Amino acid sequence: MTRPLVLLTNPIEPLERLRLAEHCEVIELAAVDAASVLAGAREAQAIIVRANLPEDIFERCPGVLAAVRHGAGTDMIPVERATAAGVMVANAPGANAVTVAEYAASQMLQLSRQLARIDRTLREQDWARARLISDGGSDLAGRTLGVIGTGAIGSALGRIAGLGLSMNVLGHRRSPGALPEPMQRAGLEELLERSDYVALTCPLTEQTRGLIGAAQLARMKPGARLINVSRGPVVDQAALVEALRRGHLGGAALDVFETQPLPADSPLWHFPNVLLSPHMAGITADSMRRMSRMVVDQTLEMLAGRPPRHFVNPLVWPDRRPNPFAAPGPA
Repeated sequence: MTRPLVLLTNPIEPLERLRLAEHCEVIELAAVDAASVLAGAREAQAIIVRANLPEDIFERCPGVLAAVRHGAGTDMIPVERATAAGVMVANAPGANAVTVAEYAASQMLQLSRQLARIDRTLREQDWARARLISDGGSDLAGRTLGVIGTGAIGSALGRIAGLGLSMNVLGHRRSPGALPEPMQRAGLEELLERSDYVALTCPLTEQTRGLIGAAQLARMKPGARLINVSRGPVVDQAALVEALRRGHLGGAALDVFETQPLPADSPLWHFPNVLLSPHMAGITADSMRRMSRMVVDQTLEMLAGRPPRHFVNPLVWPDRRPNPFAAPGPA
């Protein structure tokens, strides 16, 4: 029997790719538009996902047995349609949590001290003008951070901010129960009203889509800053631009956007108090190694006929697609 074929929508850590290639044929897409993804998946048995999959991919690619998200959020995979088609879905929760949290903390430090503006002024103008900007900086110690979404990333950010930077930390989530220290639970409106920094670390769901709109931005303190390491559609981007234009917000750090890449005509390019990055908060050599190890482990498990460690849709197991590569014997 030939070896199973695994499709990579994007690169994974090189050593982990080599490990995967010891057991499977591996191909990597040159482009991630819908047509390219569908063409690449046509003969595949598993897909390692770092780009959006077409909604109908599992119906059109009946040989696909599993889709594994190289990361935590599963919004890139049509999970309900995967389940209906008998396709197993797994992810890698927590593998890059500290990486994203460190990014968010570093952006708060950048905003509080206006470091990007100081660097640019020093390079383009002179020492005295750059040094003068520091008069408008602020400490993070004693300020309040509100974290919306208190999973692995939000919890890690809360620890960094509360225990490392001496900030007061509020946390908001829909589910009941105590929050990890040093967070204090707060309702959404209370969190927005009290926080000097608001960090979005929640997944994109139907409940969080558009969660932060004009009304929520208006509730934030004048001069407060927004950090988004969640997903772009969690924020109404037009309302955010207007809040920045009016000067109600003191700035923002945005790693994700409603449309990606960020269009060249977006007003966000022109705010000096907005820090932009290309959806890379969770990417370092270290996090790539951890995530790739987790996804390769689970891909091999599923192709061998065993359930993955982080099974997103476990109810599919009894009705999963037949697997000609599974090891004989009970699963």
